[in-house]
Amino acid sequence: MSGLKSNRGNFLEDFAVGQTLEHPTPRTVTAGDVALYTALYGSRFALQSSEIFAQTCGLHLAPVDDWLVFHIVFGKTVPDISLNAVANLGYAEGRFGVPVYAGDTLRAVSEVIGLRENSNGKTGVVYVRTCGLNQNNQDVVSYVRWVMVRKRDEASVIAGHPPPELADHVGAQSVLSRTVPDFSNFDFGLSGEPHRWGDYAVGEKIDHMDGMTVEEAEHQLATRLYQNTARVHFNQFAEARGRFGRRLIYGGHVISLARALSFNGLANAVKVVALNGGRHVAPLFAGDTVFAWSEVLDKAEVAGRDDAGLLRLRLIATRDLACAQFPLPDEADGVILDLDMWVAMPR
Repeated sequence: MSGLKSNRGNFLEDFAVGQTLEHPTPRTVTAGDVALYTALYGSRFALQSSEIFAQTCGLHLAPVDDWLVFHIVFGKTVPDISLNAVANLGYAEGRFGVPVYAGDTLRAVSEVIGLRENSNGKTGVVYVRTCGLNQNNQDVVSYVRWVMVRKRDEASVIAGHPPPELADHVGAQSVLSRTVPDFSNFDFGLSGEPHRWGDYAVGEKIDHMDGMTVEEAEHQLATRLYQNTARVHFNQFAEARGRFGRRLIYGGHVISLARALSFNGLANAVKVVALNGGRHVAPLFAGDTVFAWSEVLDKAEVAGRDDAGLLRLRLIATRDLACAQFPLPDEADGVILDLDMWVAMPR
């Protein structure tokens, strides 16, 4: 039986700096996707939950959750970039663009911007810049990620390139005012909390208190929702003989769980505008319980706006470890996610 028509995914030898990858297939986002995403994570942010609330913020409909947009675009890239990955290592320079609504069609394009072989001769790291576009060719999200990929042939020699120089964080001044909703009529009674931008201080840490246990079926359902085909998330037959002996939960699932949990203490941080950086510190498996806490790293004004401000947050997620002591990645085995992002909230 021939397997020549089947896609085995790209190995390290298949990438070259400057290469452009247009990822199939386009995906139309539906109200069903939004409802399923809510069912999976229980996110309660008012902007994405209520069309009436969204209209008071200058939008014509409730937008699709920022992380659902990210995951859909990310999922498009997996068959071309990370089907043969060992691990997704990190993110940088992420920006969220125009709002996405149910009915919009998303596609993804990536450029390879860095490539190097690891000293073990078996794997290497590929750096890509991905842009998600809607049906009008408008940017909905863009980001850099780097991923460790297997080589097809350990004897092959890879022409290395220095890693790209990436910004430590997205400059607040580069956040476009038009990507931040109008908060001049923000209803704090309906949003869930009274806290404004001015109520948060740099250095403040917020324990989001609640925990959420991950079930085997739901993390696989979520990953299918994004059409993410990475084998490590689904194929128990193969993973039983792998490094962990079981299916690994997609790191984006952790991001969405932590973001949903952050409602408790950050209910009015309704819009993610930039992803400064992040890494999946340790794996998560079904049966584990996720907790989260945030630290305010910085604050900034939105240019030309007196209704909105920006908070730079470090969002930490943990596994089976309540966050009262605020563990950091180098301080506790239970830390699984370390994410740095800018969010917009009313002043």
